[in-house]
Amino acid sequence: MQITVLGKSPSWQDIDGACSGYLIQHDGFTLLLDCGNGVFSKLRRFCDYVDVNAIVVSHLHADHCLDLVPFSYALTYAPRQQPVPVAGWPGTAEPARPQLWAPVGAPGVFRRLVSSWGKEDLIDAAFAVHEYCAPDELVLGPLRVRFCEVPHYTQTNAVEVSNGDGARLTYSADCAPNEALVRFARATDLLMIEATLPRPERTGERGHLTPYEAGQHGHRAGARRLILTHFSDELDPEWARAQAQDGFGGPVELAREGAVYEL
Repeated sequence: MQITVLGKSPSWQDIDGACSGYLIQHDGFTLLLDCGNGVFSKLRRFCDYVDVNAIVVSHLHADHCLDLVPFSYALTYAPRQQPVPVAGWPGTAEPARPQLWAPVGAPGVFRRLVSSWGKEDLIDAAFAVHEYCAPDELVLGPLRVRFCEVPHYTQTNAVEVSNGDGARLTYSADCAPNEALVRFARATDLLMIEATLPRPERTGERGHLTPYEAGQHGHRAGARRLILTHFSDELDPEWARAQAQDGFGGPVELAREGAVYEL
């Protein structure tokens, strides 16, 4: 199973960066995990977008799903997707229409989003849209996908992706400190965990982790490998790494765009 980081920024993009997006490929199957601002253009560096078999969205904040809009436009208007010959493309009766799995209520959110400027069924028509909730388990090609609800400002799910060989990736999505993630990620091969904040939120209402807290979660889960993500290029990366290593008790890696991990 190969994991490529397309974007690791938090809710505002790094310079020349993208928000959350991870390309997971195994045995000829291509899964996109989250599709935040800027991810679609990054995706095209590594994969033809018509070859994406499925997309899983952890939650409906813009930095995790907004680039479903340009993705939808490509699937709708690209010459290769048309039923008749256009500009050298032969026309097709079977245009690409990837599966899109998103939390319960997502179709209504997508329609409200795009109806403010155009056809409300843009995303519905481009993708085969399905809803999921935390108890669900999906079989997507050779991959199995499980979910665990974690505390954030909207309904949010940590995501586990595993293959037939038993390799496990656990993705925290966005979350406040919580034990549900620790249990869900127990003994995972790779924990990709958010580390957004240099210090806890001042309001007392938690929605994100600090690097030290991310490290602690990895330690309590017994994760074999820990990678920090969802942090800004304005956060000193070596400070973040040192903080996380103090909490984890071992080496910690920092996600970067274009990085490839093998499980």
